[in-house]
Amino acid sequence: MSNPDPFAVISGRTQPLRPLPNLIFASRWLQLPLYLGLIVAQAVYVVHFLVELAHLVQAAFGSKGALEALITSIGYKTTAPITTLNETVIMLVVLALIDVVMISNLLIMVIVGGYETFVSRMDLEGHRDQPEWLSHVNASVLKVKLATAIIGISSIHLLKTFINADNYTDRVLIAQTAIHITFLLSAMAIAVTDRLMARPPDAH
Repeated sequence: MSNPDPFAVISGRTQPLRPLPNLIFASRWLQLPLYLGLIVAQAVYVVHFLVELAHLVQAAFGSKGALEALITSIGYKTTAPITTLNETVIMLVVLALIDVVMISNLLIMVIVGGYETFVSRMDLEGHRDQPEWLSHVNASVLKVKLATAIIGISSIHLLKTFINADNYTDRVLIAQTAIHITFLLSAMAIAVTDRLMARPPDAH
């Protein structure tokens, strides 16, 4: 019986990777610029959030320019001129801010969970700020969490649309409702499929 390869003993593998498999496995690092780009996109969302929040505060103190900027950004239209910040505008702006936060949370899930799952371990075990969901994340869990986050974002968009329904046609309202229902059914299908795949086979 031959002695085991010293490299295999050290690495824990039966044999080292051949050049081609090693190159293919190393290609996962090509995803790194994608995740860095998502971090830049999240920074843009943070700037947008702060700008909208500043406009909201300024409009609350009577700034006409900030009020006009808010009305333009949320796409709110009415036959009566808006001279002061009203409840509908505040609600639409707050929903828009919540939308930004939820999209930012989605970005964090994709960046952290995707990097941990598909690129390299982050070695966050024992870190006090380690996300609870990251300890058991895998491709299936990540899909379900992303689907849930998308449903939340779709709900916010749908609520904004119904609050501002006078500025949308019936066709747009029906289409957005149908899309939201499709997201719900898709998430349920993903969750059921993952549960069926994770179920242990019956013993014979």
